[in-house]
Amino acid sequence: MAPLMFAGLVLFLLLGYPVAFALAANGLLFAFIGIQSGLFDFSLLQALPERVYGIFSNQTLLAIPFFTFMGLVLERSGMAEELLDTVGQLFGRVRGGLAFAVVFVGALLAATTGVMAATVIAMGLISLPIMLRYGYDKRFASGVIAASGTLAQIVPPSIVLIVLADQLGASVGDMYTGALAPALMLAGLYLCYVLGVTLVKPQAAPALPPQARTLRGLALVQRVAITLIPPLVLIFLVLGTIFLGIATPTEGGALGAAGAVALAALRRRLTLDVARQAMDSTARLTSFVIFILIGSTVFSLVFRGMDGDLWVESLLTQLPGGAIGFLIVVNLLVFGLAFFLDFFEIAFIVVPLLAPVAAKLGIDPIWFGVLLGINMQTSFLHPPFGFALFYLRSVAPKSVRTTDIYWGAVPFVLLQLLMVAIVIAFPQIVGHAPIVPESAIMEVPLEVDPDAGFLPPEWR
Repeated sequence: MAPLMFAGLVLFLLLGYPVAFALAANGLLFAFIGIQSGLFDFSLLQALPERVYGIFSNQTLLAIPFFTFMGLVLERSGMAEELLDTVGQLFGRVRGGLAFAVVFVGALLAATTGVMAATVIAMGLISLPIMLRYGYDKRFASGVIAASGTLAQIVPPSIVLIVLADQLGASVGDMYTGALAPALMLAGLYLCYVLGVTLVKPQAAPALPPQARTLRGLALVQRVAITLIPPLVLIFLVLGTIFLGIATPTEGGALGAAGAVALAALRRRLTLDVARQAMDSTARLTSFVIFILIGSTVFSLVFRGMDGDLWVESLLTQLPGGAIGFLIVVNLLVFGLAFFLDFFEIAFIVVPLLAPVAAKLGIDPIWFGVLLGINMQTSFLHPPFGFALFYLRSVAPKSVRTTDIYWGAVPFVLLQLLMVAIVIAFPQIVGHAPIVPESAIMEVPLEVDPDAGFLPPEWR
């Protein structure tokens, strides 16, 4: 029944039903079939209300609306536009300077907003027309903007990492700490690619002409200081307090949301319309996540009741190569699913099935979560269903064809796969060993005085 249930879910998704309702409907359908055929115990459904209540009372998930609201307020208050304009002026005299600026601002916005859609749309509206106006190659410019926007999915405070930590039963703070170095390395790979393009094909990324660089000297220095200091302060307010152990991720998200509101108010851009749009989008995204979680809870409860977890475990633990074979197959599976499924769908359907097997093989959940996060990031750039490509298409000029956007994203997908290989080959950059050796699990002898008064008589 478990393979049939998984195939039924795939069928529901291919028919175009919303993911949350497809998960729940598929679970309830097979629960009914299982009860009628005697393969599923009806009493297991009594745990469903408790599980749904557990979703609503999950303190970790509370960080999602905080970080979303923070990002939307900053995006709508014009911080992205100021950053792109200022950094573009700073790097404009360098060949490929606008592309370097887009990667730099993409990483900075990722660390402050954590909202991929807002970053891609903002950079697509502001930077893409300027890059095209001064002779940038359409594919190269589109790829740089789309890829830099997806950095929001792996650079803390990423919503992706929050969901993965929740699904893997790991600490969000530890997940943030582990993902920081790989995220910065990935941004560095993007910069290296831009540099390579400027050396191999300089006409694809020219420098800005002198008339386009309106800020120079002291005026440029003042503009850079005024523009960069507020987001850097906000980054410390959010990530610094989390890394130092002063605040939990949820509390850090609340600090970030309050800081974003304060920054927008100081700039006199906190209008009623900005607040309404930010709250509306935050409510929509949070509801989206909660509904998918409820649907995945129904599905996973019935799937486990059908011994589906044992079926998946038997499939993956019998792979040749042990833990290494498991990691290779899982990464290929996630990469393949990313062509058709969104990150949330993969996180709520596939990751709960992989987590018990990874734990049984002794794979560290933090390292495994960071690895999956980098791999899942490709789902936002995959032609033809990458969401970053859709967002960029919605704001790109008509002169940029959809095929230009798709081909421009391909080199960056390859760079993300290279980063997956680097994390596997050099796990120390995450700060966690990939495989927990059995020798690390120590048996601590417990010496207790049998005459101690707190022991029950039958234990003495």
